[in-house]
Amino acid sequence: MRIDGQCHCGFVTYEAEIDPGAVLICHCTDCQRLTGSPYRVTVRVPQADLTLTGNTPKVYIKIAESGRERLLHFCPECGTPLFSSGTGEAAATWGIRWGSINQRADLKPVRQIWCSSATDWFGETAALPGTPQE
Repeated sequence: MRIDGQCHCGFVTYEAEIDPGAVLICHCTDCQRLTGSPYRVTVRVPQADLTLTGNTPKVYIKIAESGRERLLHFCPECGTPLFSSGTGEAAATWGIRWGSINQRADLKPVRQIWCSSATDWFGETAALPGTPQE
């Protein structure tokens, strides 16, 4: 599936060819802290299938508990998280942040990882009252 996306302010833009079956939810504590949310939705893509079409994102290097480096790419202007990648062999696969994808409504997660860190109320949100807009 061909997608395109951008940060909130439009400074960083991209295009990619993705597999809609590679969309996942991550419940790890790093994703919780970095998003300010109980989980992050990401689509994994070969780096070769992702093309930056706008300005270059800024990179923050996070050292995981395992010692692995994670490169977190974000807009230097508005701070929108855009991608994650690794180093060495892990650099071949990137994670595109679901919220930055223009076609995100068509992309439904197919699996979850780091479920041991999931909030205990995660599955209960559908039962909460809500409004279409506010």
